[in-house]
Amino acid sequence: MSEPITPSAFTRQDLVRADPRAWASWLCTREDLADVPHLAGWAEAARPLIVRRRVPGEGAEVVPLGLPLPPADGKRRIGLALPAEHLTGIAGPSLAEAAAHAPAAWHETIAAAVALGKRYGLTPRPFGGLLWQAVTGLAYLSATSDLDLLWPCTEPFPTGLLDGLASIADNAPIRLDGEILLPGGTGLHWRELRDAPEGGTVLAKGLDTLAMRPVAGLRIRDPA
Repeated sequence: MSEPITPSAFTRQDLVRADPRAWASWLCTREDLADVPHLAGWAEAARPLIVRRRVPGEGAEVVPLGLPLPPADGKRRIGLALPAEHLTGIAGPSLAEAAAHAPAAWHETIAAAVALGKRYGLTPRPFGGLLWQAVTGLAYLSATSDLDLLWPCTEPFPTGLLDGLASIADNAPIRLDGEILLPGGTGLHWRELRDAPEGGTVLAKGLDTLAMRPVAGLRIRDPA
């Protein structure tokens, strides 16, 4: 007999699919969303949700979730929480896999980011507009969109990764944004982390916490 799925099975930035019946039951409780495009068939179309940071008042017995609507539909962010037993975790696409959904003008920047990841044995993942366009088939990207990336890393991670990201960003036709994602789903903004002085702190976003974390011990110089 398999162990029951609990909320602790999911971490911030995980992608999940909701059971269509549970989704429909939740949607019936939100009369304010009755006429919002795409929501009625979201789960039946196997479109995912993302695990977000828990807000005050949300109990630990449910998983905090969200989804953004496409810009053409108001770019509204929908928040909800569902019991873990109604969710199935899925693997999101890597940046290389999502590249086909990006504008042609982004391809050189994406290739550089993928190559940077290979240099350090890392596999960057998209979030933001590129992720949602890749996993839903809906139009999320525009001429003003950022390229948002997650860099799953263990601690400590090399300063060369941060310097490489800065170099790519300096030459990109779009803004390159995103997080270093630590085990457990804690995210650190890569620009803040790179610019923080030794002895400084950086904002760490976890599933249940927002805290300033010392930079010491997070960064390590590349081997000579």
